[in-house]
Amino acid sequence: PRLTSWVEETIEQTLTFFRLPRQHHKHLKSTNMLERLNEEIRRRTYVVRIFPNAQSCLRLVRALAVETHENWMEANRYINMDDLREHKKLAMRQAA
Repeated sequence: PRLTSWVEETIEQTLTFFRLPRQHHKHLKSTNMLERLNEEIRRRTYVVRIFPNAQSCLRLVRALAVETHENWMEANRYINMDDLREHKKLAMRQAA
């Protein structure tokens, strides 16, 4: 009964994936980007080995996250947002 009620409450969030354009599905199924970021954090923190305090470790991780974000914004279009806009327009037309 608890599982059934949870599914009924969260069905909208669960099925959101299927409302996105099919071209996006292959990118959303994968955790490769996150795994790559974690690997890079592990590699860089291993080089430093001992941090003087927690804030210095956090600064390094933030810098890596910002660097990764900037690289992806400039170099790659992992998900084409134009496809998503067109998909939303089409869905709105069909709903009307």
